[in-house]
Amino acid sequence: MILSDKRILEEIAKGTIKIAPYDRECLGSNSYDVHLGKYLATYNNNELDAKKHNEITQFDIPGEGILLLPHVFYLGVTDEYTETHAHVPFLEGKSSTGRLGIDIHATAGKGDVGFCGNWTLEISVKQPVRVYAGMPIGQLIYFPVDGEIEVKYNQKKNAKYSGQHNKPVESMMWKNNF
Repeated sequence: MILSDKRILEEIAKGTIKIAPYDRECLGSNSYDVHLGKYLATYNNNELDAKKHNEITQFDIPGEGILLLPHVFYLGVTDEYTETHAHVPFLEGKSSTGRLGIDIHATAGKGDVGFCGNWTLEISVKQPVRVYAGMPIGQLIYFPVDGEIEVKYNQKKNAKYSGQHNKPVESMMWKNNF
């Protein structure tokens, strides 16, 4: 089951869902539209190693936008900071974004109960496309959880992405033991 607009509003009023900045016009019938933040990043090296810390270079999206190119992997960020304390949030692309050939996540569309932060976007494009800070980029949908959560994401000692704010965050896979 996905939360409806009325249920999302109820959860916002209860404080179990937080979205900042919040704009009532962005609330759909069962989703909330999120926007591209003003920062992008790319990895410094063309070859990435899952066991090493792969560093990124962050840059601002200028007012005239920035042209994204195929075969370049970009990390972006949502303008919105979100907290989800009783539901499972999913980030999906908008159809208008997809119709421009923009993918906003490679694999990480699901958040965890207790996720608090701006969402890092894993952006790739099918052909060159100009994007702008503040443009609608995706939508959040919320699923109820069946059962009690033992440890929320923001309470886990090994939560690598908890509390991320307004700038893209690179992979933290290197922190895992494997």
